[in-house]
Order: sequence, then structure tokens, then C-alpha cells
Amino acid sequence: MAAPKDSKLIFAPAGTNTTFQADQYTKNSLSRHQLHPSPFTQFHTWFTHASTSGVHQPETVCFSTASLPSGSVSSRYVYLKELDARGFVIYSNWATSRKAEDVRSNPRASLAFWWSGVERQVRVEGRVERLSEGESQAYYDLRARGSRIGAWASEQSRVLREEEGGREVLERRVKEVEERFEGTEDIPVPPFWGGMRVVPEMVEFWQGRESRLHDRFQYSWDEEKGEWVIERLSP
Repeated sequence: MAAPKDSKLIFAPAGTNTTFQADQYTKNSLSRHQLHPSPFTQFHTWFTHASTSGVHQPETVCFSTASLPSGSVSSRYVYLKELDARGFVIYSNWATSRKAEDVRSNPRASLAFWWSGVERQVRVEGRVERLSEGESQAYYDLRARGSRIGAWASEQSRVLREEEGGREVLERRVKEVEERFEGTEDIPVPPFWGGMRVVPEMVEFWQGRESRLHDRFQYSWDEEKGEWVIERLSP
């Protein structure tokens, strides 16, 4: 087969000079009997395996939201910071960030983890709720000082106009906050900053297989039965 014309800027990027075929996934398989009844426990098992298998920063996750009524979708990579009995937690600016703006009109989100080294991905869909100030403070206290200062200083997602100084505006704000909290490590969590918990209604575990015939299992919460229903999905 001849190479594509120059009209395509990217074409079959997983291929080589001799083939346009994508890589094959052959490291593992997934069967129903291997799954725990709880998606939280199952996720913890997979996350631990990814961590001990050399996957770089397995907490990295694509966090997607959508605004209403437009339905416009936005995605960004963030870090998963907690998994508790209710759901998956990230942290953000609740006042100015795009994700917070979306959640105000549509309190739902999805998460997508991709762990290349073990050929696995996990998808999560559910409702978004805000963590309490106390919960957010507990995590905030663990952050590096510079990150705590930055949370106060940055109006996340707001435009920094070049004609007004661009990044220099941000750096001035950082300096002002540093002066405000000079000499103390007891920095309160900003009232506009905190945790976002995705309370899952669906969790999918995906194991790469050869010929794109992947193993996929979906956990769906059955409100009437009060339990998780597990089903195999076609690849």
C-alpha cells in the first residue's frame, strides 16, 4: 500500500515505514472471575499493580466535563489525589477554573486512566460533589509550600493579558501571597479551592488484547438493588 498523500498531516502514526498496523496488546487478559464485586477495590488492585510495574505517574488522569446548555466538552490531565469509599478525588479552583464552571451547570464528569506499561485503562463516569473545607485542608497541608502559595495566587483559567504584563502579573500575585504568609507554614486552604469528588455510577476496566479484541468489563450501579452489576462489553 502506498504512503498517504501530503494532504494528511498525520496518518496511522503507530505504523512504520513498512506497515501502518498498530501495536498488538499481548501482556494480559481479563476474565469475570478475576474481578472484585466492588469497583473501588478492583481499581485499587489495578492501581497498585500499575504503580509497582513501573508505570510513570499512574495517578495521571484525563478529567472531562461538559457545560449546559451548550453541551461543550472540555478535558484536561490532572492528578488523582484520593480514592475513598465514595469516589475519586481531584483538586482545583472552584471559583475560576473551566472545570468548576462546567460543574456548576452540569455536576457530572468522567475520568480516563491510561496505563501503557500494563496495557490497561479505566473509565469512570459519575456525579461531582465538593469536599468539605476540612477534607480539603487535610490534603492541602501535604502540598509543597510553593503549590499552596500558588493556589492562592492563581485565578485558574483566567486570561493573563500580555499588554498588562502576562506572566509578570501572576508572579506579582505570588510575591504578594508569599509576603502575606511569610514566616509561617500554617497556610489555610483558600475558600475558593478544594476537592472535587466523582461519585461513580459507571466504572469500566479495559485490558488490551491482540487484534483489538480487548477485554472490557463495566460496573453499573443499580439503585434499586443497591449493588454493582458487572457486564462484559464488546471491544
